[in-house]
Amino acid sequence: MSGRSNASPDPKRWKRRAPDVETALAYDIPNAYFQSVFDGMFEGIQIIDFDYRYVYLNETAARHGRRAREELIGRKMVDMYPGIDQTEVFRLLQSCMVERTPKQMINQFVYPDGGSAWFDLRISPIAMGILILSVDISARKSAEEQLRQSQENLAATLECMAEGVVTTDVQGRVTRMNLVAETLTGWTEEEGRGRPLDELVRFLNQRTRQAVEHPVGRVLREGLRIGLANDTVIVTRNGSRVPIASSGAPIRDGGGNICGVVLILRDMKEEYELTAMLQQAQKMEAIGRLAGGVAHDFNNLLMVISGYSGMAVHRAAGDETLRDQLEQIGRAAERAASLTRQLLAFSRKQVLQPTVLNLNTVVDQMDKMLQRLIGSDVDLVTRLHPNLDLVKCDPGQIEQIVMNLAVNARDAMPTGGKLTIETANVELDEGYARAHAGSHFGPHVMIAVTDTGTGMNAEVKSRIFEPFFTTKELGKGTGLGLATVYGIVKQSGGNIWVYSELGHGTTFKIYLPRVEHRAGSVKRAVERKPGPKGTETILVVEDEEGVRGLLCTVLETGGYKVLATDDVEAALEICSEYEGKVHLLLTDVVLPKMGGPQLAEKIVSMRPDVKVVYMSGYTDDAIVHHGVLDPGTAFIEKPIAPNALLEKIREFLS
Repeated sequence: MSGRSNASPDPKRWKRRAPDVETALAYDIPNAYFQSVFDGMFEGIQIIDFDYRYVYLNETAARHGRRAREELIGRKMVDMYPGIDQTEVFRLLQSCMVERTPKQMINQFVYPDGGSAWFDLRISPIAMGILILSVDISARKSAEEQLRQSQENLAATLECMAEGVVTTDVQGRVTRMNLVAETLTGWTEEEGRGRPLDELVRFLNQRTRQAVEHPVGRVLREGLRIGLANDTVIVTRNGSRVPIASSGAPIRDGGGNICGVVLILRDMKEEYELTAMLQQAQKMEAIGRLAGGVAHDFNNLLMVISGYSGMAVHRAAGDETLRDQLEQIGRAAERAASLTRQLLAFSRKQVLQPTVLNLNTVVDQMDKMLQRLIGSDVDLVTRLHPNLDLVKCDPGQIEQIVMNLAVNARDAMPTGGKLTIETANVELDEGYARAHAGSHFGPHVMIAVTDTGTGMNAEVKSRIFEPFFTTKELGKGTGLGLATVYGIVKQSGGNIWVYSELGHGTTFKIYLPRVEHRAGSVKRAVERKPGPKGTETILVVEDEEGVRGLLCTVLETGGYKVLATDDVEAALEICSEYEGKVHLLLTDVVLPKMGGPQLAEKIVSMRPDVKVVYMSGYTDDAIVHHGVLDPGTAFIEKPIAPNALLEKIREFLS
C-alpha cells in the first residue's frame, strides 16, 4: 500500500535542502494551488523551523513583516529583525517550541524604522517547528484607544461640572453618577449603579411638598428634552431636602433609538439664599429711601414746632402753667429730632465727617460710659487686637454703633451677664463676599459685640435691622437702634453679620474696610494658595444644615473622610459603630439636646485618642470668658473661609 508518510521530517534533512518554496511544498506544505488560496487569506501565515528560520509565509504575513517573501524565506528571524530575540513574543515562540502547546497573545510589533503595528498572534506546534497565524488589529486598537481617551475625557468633564449628572438605561436604572450627583443624592455611583433612580431620590414640589413625576419616566415616555420648574426639591438618602433645577434628555444609539436618559441636577440652595439676601437688601434699601424722605419732611415740621414753641416760652414768662406746657412741646420736639437723626442714619443720609482712626481708641474712650450704660450687673470685657489696622469712618458714628449694640445687649440680659467687645484684623475672601450680599473681599477690621443674653430665633434675626421692628414691650423701644447700626455700617462701606442662638446670647460682627497706614501706599494682593490637604477621618456635628453641608464639601475636597450628623445621639452612635479610626471631632459649641463640650466628653471617653475642635459664631474670647470653653481649647470662629478651615484642621491634626 502506498501513501504519504505521517512521520515528522528530520530538521537536519531540511537544512541540507534548498530552502525554497518548492522544497517547502515537498515537506507537506500545500501545493501551488493551495498556496494561492493562502496568499489571498486575511490572516498572515508563517512557518518557522526549529532554528527560528522562515520556512513559509503567505503574502499577508510578508506584508505584516514589511518584507518581500523571497527576502525572508530561509532567513532567521533575528537576522531580519535584530533584537526580536529579546522580546516577549519571541519568548512565547520559544515556549511553544519547547512545550509543544498552542499559545496566543496580543503583541505590538516595532519595525526597524520605528513604526509599529498591533497583531493578534495564534502560535501552534507543527512537525517542522511552529505555525504562526497573525491578524493585524491596529485599526481596532486605535479605535479602542480613541474610545478610552474619549471615555477619560468624558469622565474628567463630568467630574469638573458644577452640576450633578446621572445617566440611566432604558429601564431607568442608574448607569453613571458624577461626584456632584453623589454629594447631592447621598448615594455613591457604585451603590446606585443598576438601581432605578426613583428608588434613590424622590422629587417634590417645593411649595406643596407633593410628589412630582420623575423626570426619567417623562423623558423615556415623551422622547424629548424636559426641564423641571425651579421650585422642585429632591429628597436625598438621609431624608434632607435639597432645592434643585433639573433637566433631562434622551440618550440615543446609532439607529436613533432611545437607550437611556441623562439627567442634570443643579443645587439651587445657595442661589435661593443669595436671592433672599438680595431681596432683603433691596427691601431695606427701599425702606431706607422712604425713611430718609420722611425724616427730611419731618425735620422741617420739627423746626417749625421747635422754633415757635421756643418763642412762645419767652412770651409766657408770667404764666408758669402755660410755660411748662410749651417746654413739654419743646422737649417732645427734641426727642422727635433724635428719632429723625436715627432715621437719617438708617437711610444713610447723614452728613459724615470721616477720618482715619483706630477702633481700639474709640472703644477705650467709651469704656467708662459703657459701664454706666449697661449697669453693674453686666460684666464688660474688652479684647482689643494690639496691632489693629486703621479704618476711615466718622468717629461719632462708631460710638453710636457701639452704644446701640451695648444697649441692645443690656436689654437682652435683664438679670445680668457678660458683654464682650473685640477687635481684630480679618481677610474676607471671595467666597464670603459672594455669600453675603453687599460685602466685598479683601482686608477688613472687625469689631464684635457679644452678649450672654436670651438670643434670637431665625424669624427675629431676619427682621432685626428693619426700622420700628422690636421685640420689646410697648413703650420700651423704638425699633430704630439696630436699624441705625445697619445704616451706619452700610454708609461706611462695611458689612454686618449676626450670630445668635436662643438661650445662648448673640454676637454682632461688623467688618469695615481697612485703609493703609500711609497715604498712597498699595499692598500687593497675596496669592491665595489652596488649603493643605489630609486623609484623616473627621466627625462633623453641626445642626445648621447649610453650614454642615459646606463643612463636608470643603473637608472632602481637602481629601478627608467625613462622617457628618446634626444630632448628638447619632454622633455617639457613629463613634460606637464605626470600625475605622476617627481622628478629629469638629462640633458646634451650641447643639440641641446637649452642648458641644458635653458631647466631646462622651466621645473622648469612647475614643480617647480623638482630637476635639469646637466652632461657633461667637468669638473665641467671648466663648472662653463666658465660661463655655477652657482657655487654649481648639476653636474655629464662624464664618471661616474654606482655605482657612483646611489650614486650621491641618494645624490641629499635626
